[in-house]
Amino acid sequence: MELSNRLFWDVDPTNVDYQRHARLVIERVSTRGTLDEWRAIVRYYGKERIRQEATQIASLDPRTLHFLSSNLEVPISEFRCYTKGQLNPAHSPY
Repeated sequence: MELSNRLFWDVDPTNVDYQRHARLVIERVSTRGTLDEWRAIVRYYGKERIRQEATQIASLDPRTLHFLSSNLEVPISEFRCYTKGQLNPAHSPY
C-alpha cells in the first residue's frame, strides 16, 4: 500500500508498520488523506478492522467523526472521541 509521506510528517515514513501502527495510519488517512488513500486502506484493512481501530481514536475533528460514522455505519456515540468530548465540553465563547 502506497500512502503519501505528507501523512507522516512527524515520524519516519519508512518505519511505519501498517499492521502494528494501524490506528495511526487510519487516523492520518481519515483526517488528512485523499479519497484514493481512503479507498486504499479500506482494501488493505477491510471495514471491520477500520471500525475497531477508528472507534478507539482519542481525538477526531467533527467532520472526520461524521465521515467515519457514515462510511463505517457506526453510531457516533460508539466513538471514544465522542464520549470523551461529551465528558469535557468546550467552554462557551461568550
